[in-house]
Amino acid sequence: MRYPLVELISGLFAVAVFARYGLSWESLFVYALVAALLVITFIDIDHQIIPDVITYPGIGIGFLASFVLGYITYKESLIGIIFGGGVLLLVAWGYYLLTKREGMGGGDIKLLAMIGAFLGWKGVIFTIFVGSAIGTVVGTVIALRTEEGRRLPIPFGPFLSLGALVFLFFGPQIIGWYVQILR
Repeated sequence: MRYPLVELISGLFAVAVFARYGLSWESLFVYALVAALLVITFIDIDHQIIPDVITYPGIGIGFLASFVLGYITYKESLIGIIFGGGVLLLVAWGYYLLTKREGMGGGDIKLLAMIGAFLGWKGVIFTIFVGSAIGTVVGTVIALRTEEGRRLPIPFGPFLSLGALVFLFFGPQIIGWYVQILR
């Protein structure tokens, strides 16, 4: 049942990318990111790993795409890679220093670097905020439902992926709405 569902989701995203970005090189690169995020989500849910075979090429493709696409410059992409990977690396180190346990895997760090390559530093900030907010709500619900839920490791990759997808399709509108509220 899962495979047809994943194929359906992938097809719906292809239509959504085409509707949002039109028939262009931008659509091709955006859909490559969407497909990678979809695959990463299900792998991380099942195995709690994010394969380097997806993230490393994704970082390179996202950076190269910045030379072709109009929505992000190569400087924004490079800053996104460094900022995305760097922020989660600092969080992982900090957690380890405080607890002497690993709290975040290296796959999440590389995933956010890949997202930064495609979306730049603004996309990274948005992705972290949205992914963390949704992850917190889901984690809290899981922890409150059962005693073992408090010790259950929850993969962060799906929430980062969701945050990036929200940015891809609705980011500028949400940011604009938020800025209007602050005025």
